[in-house]
Amino acid sequence: MTYEVLARKWRPQGFEDVIGQEHVTQTLVNAIKTGRLAHAYLFSGPRGVGKTSVARILAKAINCEKGEPGKPCNQCQVCEEITSGSSVDVQEIDGASNRGIDEIRELRGNINYMPSSSRYRVYIIDEVHMLTLPAFNALLKTLEEPPPHVKFIFATTEPHKVPVTILSRCQRFDFKRIPLYKIVEHLQNISRQEGIEISKTSLSLIAKEADGGMRDAESLLDQVVSFSGTTVEDKQVTDILGIIDREILFQLSGSIVEGDMKKCLEILDQVYKYGYDMKAFYRSLMQQIRDLLISLIARENDLVEISENDRGRVREQAEKAGRERLQIILNFLMKREENLRFTTDPRLLLEAVILQLCQMGDFLSFGEIIDRVEGLEKMLSGRPVTRPSPDIPRLSDPEAHWQGKETHGSPEDLQPSSGKSEWKRFLSFLSSKNRAMAKVLEEWELKSLSKDSLALKRGNRSFSTAYFDDAEKLDQLRVYCREFFGQDIRISLQGSAKSVSRNKAVDPPKAKKKSVAPQQDFPPPVKDILDVFQGKVITGESPRKPTSD
Repeated sequence: MTYEVLARKWRPQGFEDVIGQEHVTQTLVNAIKTGRLAHAYLFSGPRGVGKTSVARILAKAINCEKGEPGKPCNQCQVCEEITSGSSVDVQEIDGASNRGIDEIRELRGNINYMPSSSRYRVYIIDEVHMLTLPAFNALLKTLEEPPPHVKFIFATTEPHKVPVTILSRCQRFDFKRIPLYKIVEHLQNISRQEGIEISKTSLSLIAKEADGGMRDAESLLDQVVSFSGTTVEDKQVTDILGIIDREILFQLSGSIVEGDMKKCLEILDQVYKYGYDMKAFYRSLMQQIRDLLISLIARENDLVEISENDRGRVREQAEKAGRERLQIILNFLMKREENLRFTTDPRLLLEAVILQLCQMGDFLSFGEIIDRVEGLEKMLSGRPVTRPSPDIPRLSDPEAHWQGKETHGSPEDLQPSSGKSEWKRFLSFLSSKNRAMAKVLEEWELKSLSKDSLALKRGNRSFSTAYFDDAEKLDQLRVYCREFFGQDIRISLQGSAKSVSRNKAVDPPKAKKKSVAPQQDFPPPVKDILDVFQGKVITGESPRKPTSD
């Protein structure tokens, strides 16, 4: 007796047998019961989810002689002929091999004939997206106004390749991937009736490998049984199907989280010796990290398709790693995946990536960095960190700016030793507000500090010397002084930025001998200008006055 594979033996024969597509089957049953059948249907979705099976069931349901509306009997001659594929009134056409305009013209010539033994002639075109554009165009008129005894059912995995003019003439049903637990339940039922002893863990591995397709899951189960017999062990499932053992993934992800580089290299060596495809293993590792991350975000959701035995272990490992670190690891793996596609040595690249992931454990998370910075700021300032008040107006009066830079006091008025402790406290406070400005002022010399005035002498470095030549920076310093001291402070800056940094400047070429005039020879207005702009006057030949003939 010829062996019938499980995928064919357990093919659905009624709408109630279709698993995971209730939104489609219920709609079709209601349409049959109410007599609201469309002339054309389009079934789209992934492979192995029941598109062609539902098309056959629909053909039987509308042509069955004995069954109830929407429920074929599968015993009458019409149902048996459709099930065996020998019905002359129900034709299945492979769109991949009959894709030309000649085949569609032949179909158009046959649709005018009445059905021989059924109510309707049904044309099931599988992989309809493979038809050529001329073939689609030849089908348009027939599809728009077909004879009343003709029904079209199209099936495709790529509906976006079907012309819009065809889509608009059909009722479209989108088939979904079948959930993991429903596949496992169906495989358990098959195993029980076929006398196969297999654990739920092995069935979960098979279901996950099927990627939402029931036909693929049944074919994989058939393959496993052919290898191991009716008693199947978990190790046999991973060996025959080349599935990455979940235990290895748990060990590797745990070692990455702990930063154990030696353990990671040992696991990768084990994977290599087992003969696993390193690129497939890389994708499995990404899926493992993804499962850990999703288990933290959606704790009570079914977004993670894992067995109940592994669910607790996934959550435990995820909580140990933390969401932020798992996000960093997953992003890192995704960015390196492109390099894996073109490398000639996947093992070497995978080892380098894993070692980098292990070293990420030495780095602080963003939250830890922020906490440490805030703690350091509080420690330096000796007070809670407060932000500058946003309603403090910016001092932009030019006269006030230049008045602050001028020094009219005599050296006897300055007291270098006064207010040094208060000045240090102010620098600590300023460091929490503007660290760059605080670093500059640390190089300046405090001349005096009183309740309403501050006198500073410029530093020796060129950058710090010219720092407060910018009026905006000087205004910022006044705002910080007001915030710290509680009142306006008059700021005096002593020393010339030009004179301090003159040693580092390159002297221009001497084109003509010029002499620098001493500033004391100039009148007071000129001295004020020189003091404000920190410039110098170079005397030269005076222009001659024009002479009149």
